[in-house]
Amino acid sequence: MAGAERIFHPLHDFRMTHGAQARAALKRGDLNAAANAAKALATAEPDRPEGYFLLGIVAAEAGQIAKAIPLIQAAIDREPQAEYCAQLARLLILLRRDGEAAEAARKAMALEPQDARTLDTIGCVLARLGDHEASIAPFTAAVEAQPDNLDYRYNLAAASGFTGRNEDARAHYEAILAADPGNARAHYALAILSRQSRQANHVPRLKTALASADRAEDALRIRYALAKELEDIGDAEAFDHLSAANAQHKRKLGYDFAQDEAIFDAIESLFAGGSLAQGAGKSDHSPIFVVGMPRTGTTLVDRILSSHRDVTSAGELQAMPLAVKRLAGTRSRTIIDPDTIAASGGIDPAAIGEAYLKQANHHRVDSSPRFTDKLPANFLYVGHIARALPDARIVCLRRNPMDTVWSNYKNLFASQSAYYAYSYDLMDIARYYARFDRLMAMWDRLYPGRVLQLSYETLVAEQEAQTRSLLAHCGLDWDEACISFHENTAAVATPSAAQVRRPLNADGVGKWRTHRAGLEPVRRWLAEQGFDVPA
Repeated sequence: MAGAERIFHPLHDFRMTHGAQARAALKRGDLNAAANAAKALATAEPDRPEGYFLLGIVAAEAGQIAKAIPLIQAAIDREPQAEYCAQLARLLILLRRDGEAAEAARKAMALEPQDARTLDTIGCVLARLGDHEASIAPFTAAVEAQPDNLDYRYNLAAASGFTGRNEDARAHYEAILAADPGNARAHYALAILSRQSRQANHVPRLKTALASADRAEDALRIRYALAKELEDIGDAEAFDHLSAANAQHKRKLGYDFAQDEAIFDAIESLFAGGSLAQGAGKSDHSPIFVVGMPRTGTTLVDRILSSHRDVTSAGELQAMPLAVKRLAGTRSRTIIDPDTIAASGGIDPAAIGEAYLKQANHHRVDSSPRFTDKLPANFLYVGHIARALPDARIVCLRRNPMDTVWSNYKNLFASQSAYYAYSYDLMDIARYYARFDRLMAMWDRLYPGRVLQLSYETLVAEQEAQTRSLLAHCGLDWDEACISFHENTAAVATPSAAQVRRPLNADGVGKWRTHRAGLEPVRRWLAEQGFDVPA
């Protein structure tokens, strides 16, 4: 009887048919079919949201993000749904429209989503915004909804590790490897989650996984994981794995040191003798920039500072590079290049300061009056920072050249990041270090007293005295919590997360000596350049 009494709604069936067709076509990658079905749906029912949403997703999949955003916004205007808001947030974060992305993600969460994909998308947006604590809830719900989805579980594992829930993270990574023994991301994440020992490590399992790796990208990650664990247990075999992984990756990138040399040359040319726009900059005392070569103690100093009662960490922000790039108006796809640097000299410093603060403020997770920006590569922007934000404080970490070279060589940075393309060859790193050192000397000449050059080794040896000097430079009162930085429970989303949750120690000082033979050409070259390196 019920079947016979079913009322037939032509529009309802049309909507369901075309909506389902569009989603099915998207799933199999047929964008033309998806677009046709979505357009038919939007044309037939212009007052309903799904057609516009699906048209927006088709545009996004085609790489037309600027076109996709107003279409998805049109769907939300007709009927806010968690899925729509989450996808809007995802696209906004890709365009670095962080404030709008945060608003859309939180609106999506408030709509109480139930489907795993939407929950995971919200978590990813919050993580990109640096709010790793807030990402735990949607990531957890996504895994509960689809426990067999390894991508969702990986995201939850990573967020758990960033927020100090190491045992949870370890359990999730092991669950991933139980289901997919060759999962390279999980192998690497598990290796860097904590310090390994001779009694407890994953070296045999990693060697098995390496032998079975089919893809070059998987082999790269597994070799880095293997090298990290071998380094932890003091096995010199780590060097062999790093050499193989790095040589392969450098070939893939096609990197030439001349690329970075041109950037250093352009910065020196602009600030040492170029024509710079006049202006007083933007007065604001809140930012503290922690810069330097990566893996030299920047996360440690960020942790010390953000343990202070008046300071929060905003993480590694792209806010200064983005401000300069956008205001320079160059058409290149790279965020920093000689043309962008040259064009940036004509920008009003106050405009850079205002653009930076607008972007950075979206990443401040509490109302602390001061915040740290720990993007190491901001050492390239010290001139812009000094002019655009005259009241901002800048701290540059300095570490023994040999330990700096080794720590860069052994760390797997974002594999496609142009910032760290130099890090896959020992001599490239040495050359980069020499240009970094030369640039920092120029900043000291041009802006005396603006940058505190803080020695990592001295900080380790004289923790309280150096911490007092650091706080004084930053205009901060003494806070005993800065000595107990390892008790800070805030999230850490860098490879140094495990180290900064331990009291200060000298374990990292002189680590290069384990691989003295392989590093000898670098040591000799640096000595010839006048650097103080041991014989």
